[in-house]
Amino acid sequence: MRVARCDSLSGVVVVAAAAVVACAALVAGAPAGAGAGGEDLPPSCDSKIYCQGELLSVIQNAHLYPDSKKFVDKRLIYSPDETLEQFDALMKQTGGNPSKEQIQKFVDDYFEDGNELEGAELPDWVAEPALLRRIADPKLRGWASELNGIWKNLSRRVSDEVRDHKDRYSLIYVPHHFIVPGGRFRELYYWDTYWIVRGLLLSDMKDTVKGIIENFLYLLDTHGIIPNGARIYYLERSQPPLLTPMVYNYFLATKDEEFVKKNIHLLERELDFWMKNRTVNVQKDGKTYTLLRYYSPSQGPRPESYREDYMNSQVFSSDQRKEEFYIDLKSAAESGWDFSSRWFIKDGSNKGNLTDIHTKYIIPVDVNAFVYGNARLLSALHTEVVGNLDKAKKYSQIAHELKEAVTAVLWNGTTGSWFDYDLLNAKQRTYFYPSNLAPLWTKCYNEKETPIIAQKVVKYLQSIEILQHYLGGIPTSLNNTGEQWDLPNAWPPLQNIIIQGLQSTQEPSAQKLAYEFAEQWIRSNYKGFVEHNDMYEKYDAEVPGNSGGGGEYIPQSGFGWTNGVVLELLDTYGTRLTADNTMRREV
Repeated sequence: MRVARCDSLSGVVVVAAAAVVACAALVAGAPAGAGAGGEDLPPSCDSKIYCQGELLSVIQNAHLYPDSKKFVDKRLIYSPDETLEQFDALMKQTGGNPSKEQIQKFVDDYFEDGNELEGAELPDWVAEPALLRRIADPKLRGWASELNGIWKNLSRRVSDEVRDHKDRYSLIYVPHHFIVPGGRFRELYYWDTYWIVRGLLLSDMKDTVKGIIENFLYLLDTHGIIPNGARIYYLERSQPPLLTPMVYNYFLATKDEEFVKKNIHLLERELDFWMKNRTVNVQKDGKTYTLLRYYSPSQGPRPESYREDYMNSQVFSSDQRKEEFYIDLKSAAESGWDFSSRWFIKDGSNKGNLTDIHTKYIIPVDVNAFVYGNARLLSALHTEVVGNLDKAKKYSQIAHELKEAVTAVLWNGTTGSWFDYDLLNAKQRTYFYPSNLAPLWTKCYNEKETPIIAQKVVKYLQSIEILQHYLGGIPTSLNNTGEQWDLPNAWPPLQNIIIQGLQSTQEPSAQKLAYEFAEQWIRSNYKGFVEHNDMYEKYDAEVPGNSGGGGEYIPQSGFGWTNGVVLELLDTYGTRLTADNTMRREV
């Protein structure tokens, strides 16, 4: 058996080969000497109501609501101390075994659905943004106008009550109004907002975008991390880091140099967070490369999915193994891909089910491409706006080293794609996921080889025959596992990453394929809107216009990032696209 070494001092894993099981506890975030239940891990947050403790466990495991998020989003009627005191009294009265009815009564007496979010005016909303004039087809132009109107339905602000009584809410206060994704996602979410920002800029709402970015900067300055979403139970995990490109897109639209100068230190702080807390060293061909992973070590189940995580963990016999399972779930949630076969490792493959999740042992292509992009943009901003050439050089070097690592460890020149890397088995995971092509989107490759790389990627995508088999969009994987980030679901941000990545290469065959994917996606989304009067969080890749499904909750509509992606694709291809209901192939 080959050996692997874990460096517990920095949280970095140095993988010499396969067989990393011996250091699982350290990789999972449990330092030497940690208890079997991972007692040395931090809780999701400090609250003994929303993030940890007996009250959370008893109420969530009582299964009072179909969706565990319902409880942790409720408002406390009384102070936390009084609520905990009354809960302790209930437990004593019932011998530690209250009935479901008694638990429900307690929740009804001490919690309520609060008035934490209010509808917000969009002062800079305009009925006729310039984008509409760039869309040739009248049906698509009318559709884009309706999507522009949906922003008003999704606009929210946090009430002053939350600001003044933070201890009674799980919601985190932010100072400016923002756009929510939609459905069950009622708060500010991180990576969703990148595509929302793109759509808002195309809708000529620069002031709203500035406020949204300032909300993220406030979270980063206050908490040292941009959480998954603006809830305290998300504070131990982030999401794909896209704040820097948000700021860069805002700067391109406004030329607001003072805003960049004022806040660039916070963008640096976020990059430092990822480089210090999410890195893994991988040895290949005698050289050590530093790469990133998604990794969220904290105690217990996710508060917003407590019962689901707890029930799934019961297949494991030890508390330590359950804690590792919870960490892998939270790490996958940090990726935004919760959940997918992308994180399954079983017998060296991506087979299995949710209990085979091993997110912490997978080096994902996308997060490395995103952080590379952040470093590259920071270098550009320091050069072009701030004028700090030393820092420009620093971030250029970080970008160079990441690009070198991505190329050495994740690029597969024979197949023509990048692939996630399996630390347990020391090999690339050569399965199709749209995230494989994130390096095209951020230009994380040797740009002198752009035509060759683009042609190889096109041949790879053509070999899978996505256009022929999936009329509703690029599927998230080719595995139908029942998880929502797998077949048959097609997710808007992944379409955009592939389409814009291919388009940016300027290689004719790649641009042709990008247009075909865009045409397919626009017509599928348009069909769904005409038939159902809704925009969905995700779509069915096999049935154009239908919503996706699977996972932990019912399909959601709204929908922020879907609208943003459609507007961006109409901006890119609006002079050519049509809303003809006859698809290119028979539906």
